[in-house]
Amino acid sequence: MSGENFFHDYFGKVAERFNDIDLESLEQASTMVRRAQGAGNKLILVGNGGSAAMASHVAVDLTKAAGIRAINFNEADLLTCFANDYGYEHWVAKALEFYADPGDLAVLISSSGASQNIVNGAEQARTMGLTVISLSGFSPENPLRQLGDLNLFAASDSYNIVEMTHHVWLLAIVDYLIETNV
Repeated sequence: MSGENFFHDYFGKVAERFNDIDLESLEQASTMVRRAQGAGNKLILVGNGGSAAMASHVAVDLTKAAGIRAINFNEADLLTCFANDYGYEHWVAKALEFYADPGDLAVLISSSGASQNIVNGAEQARTMGLTVISLSGFSPENPLRQLGDLNLFAASDSYNIVEMTHHVWLLAIVDYLIETNV
């Protein structure tokens, strides 16, 4: 396969995933963000690897550009302390226990939807009465997708395509919030 053919096919797959989303879901996510903000609550965005980088990017954009208080858990000392003390699969749940307040909105991102630390975080968020938006991919029956109040699903088995799709959807929500000041 030539590079030209590969890239044409690749970008076609990415475009399909971008357009898979029910646009009402993006509007609903935007409403959930505004509702949390209006009630004086914050957004907490969490992911692993590329999804953690995405969580950082989106949290900063929400705070700086949209004026919406948002945090993420990407500090090395927090992550390594909680992972060491509670086990990696429990660090997100414990971080939420320490930092989340009732009414906060947790945005939990896992490309596979099966990352145990993110799934446990979603279960903890629900126990605490937080609203949960999940972003996942791979299997439509993944565990994370079953735990959100709103679930944004990218139908792909490719980490990069799922992560790019999630990133674009989240940034579209940020831009919508900035543009409409809903």
